Amino acid sequence: MKIVLTGGGTGGHIYPALAIGDKFKEYNPSCEILYIGAYGGMEERIVPAHGVDLKLVRARGINRSNPVKLFQTAWDTELGYRKALAIMKKYKPDAVISTGSFISAPVVLAARKLGIKIYIHEQNAFPGIANKKLSKFARLVFLGFEAGGTYFEDKSKLIYSGNPVRKAFYNLDRTECRKKLDIPESHFVVTVFGGSLGASTLNEIGVECATEFAGREGVTLLFGTGRNYYDSVQRKMKALRISEAKNLRVTPYIQDMPDVLGSSNVVISRSGALSAAEIMTTGRAAIFIPSPNVTGDHQYYNAKAVADQGGAIIVREDGDSCVRVVNTLNQLMREPETLDAMEEGSRKAAPLDATEIIYRNIMDDLKK
Repeated sequence: MKIVLTGGGTGGHIYPALAIGDKFKEYNPSCEILYIGAYGGMEERIVPAHGVDLKLVRARGINRSNPVKLFQTAWDTELGYRKALAIMKKYKPDAVISTGSFISAPVVLAARKLGIKIYIHEQNAFPGIANKKLSKFARLVFLGFEAGGTYFEDKSKLIYSGNPVRKAFYNLDRTECRKKLDIPESHFVVTVFGGSLGASTLNEIGVECATEFAGREGVTLLFGTGRNYYDSVQRKMKALRISEAKNLRVTPYIQDMPDVLGSSNVVISRSGALSAAEIMTTGRAAIFIPSPNVTGDHQYYNAKAVADQGGAIIVREDGDSCVRVVNTLNQLMREPETLDAMEEGSRKAAPLDATEIIYRNIMDDLKK
């Protein structure tokens, strides 16, 4: 069996695709997996590190406000389509599984041309443009959030699977995770992160939390700034004379995310589909700050799906975000019963065994 995975640009598209590929390999060790991504995307680094073969094609996101860039998008999509066509003619996959973003367009269109079966996974509660448009060519569309099904025309294709999450995030024990990270068992642990590159608002919140909790007995702050912001955050913390506080751990990138989430009492982050799924799977309380700069405000709807189960508090991004987050944290520290209820709500909102559901349904469909 041969499978092509596609979807890229950010980890939120790449990691779910790789998790699906892992499930195919788990059940079919001889299964060959090829990932088709875009030049310049994060997949150039992530996919080879995962041990999966990678081919790159030209692709570009849509910029409707600039006619020149719109033409470049069309041209790159055409070039990407031609190359994807050539790659798959040679590779002859049994199926193409897409997790969205602009790279998926040339690959899915090439698969359609070649008569290859197409399957789509939509991570967000508000679907992206690519998945909505390309879903008409798919045999099945898997949903990360049940609410996302509202936006697809052909309901007969829809299957609620949840979002694929790596095995490392399941069944984590807080005590064991803290031992690995050398964090005292009795501490209240707050984690703040804004993704691999970082987010300025999350870093402002992180610095506010660092200022509030620096040196406070019984509190540990784990703060992932993102590579783009690490130096500026360090400068701010030095200016505030808190950079040497022993209970503050500031890093450009959180490498051991399962152990970090597993150690946490409260996680503060954006509400991208992948981050939300990982936090829910670990059963941790969340304070979500949805990005206002995403299509259809989909991060708000992701966060709302968790908040509706009692697992998260939503703080909209504005001039008071930092103060409201710190006030919320102090309140949760004083109200352990509220925190316990949020953890229960987070577990309730947790994704199903998404990769298993996706694998079984695709395999059944391939037999038809």
